Amino acid sequence: MQRMTATVHGRVQGVGFRAFTQEEATRLGLVGWVANQWDGSVLVVAEGPDAALQRLVDWLHRGSPAAHVDRVDVTWHAAEGGLRGFAVRR
Repeated sequence: MQRMTATVHGRVQGVGFRAFTQEEATRLGLVGWVANQWDGSVLVVAEGPDAALQRLVDWLHRGSPAAHVDRVDVTWHAAEGGLRGFAVRR
């Protein structure tokens, strides 16, 4: 189990990116959250099996249908636990 933190840059706010990310992470069985950031990026924190996290990272590079992803910065850590479900934060 790992924790992945990703910052997604591009046209990723106002295009359903958070909701689609929640749907994809839930489908992959991951826990965590997604939130818009003040600079126009989207922050994603997810925990789960390595393979599922990598699939989410691959998906983040494509994004939701109306999004245009320029860059995804990813860091990896040991899972911390304590997360339940996958939430969209405001």
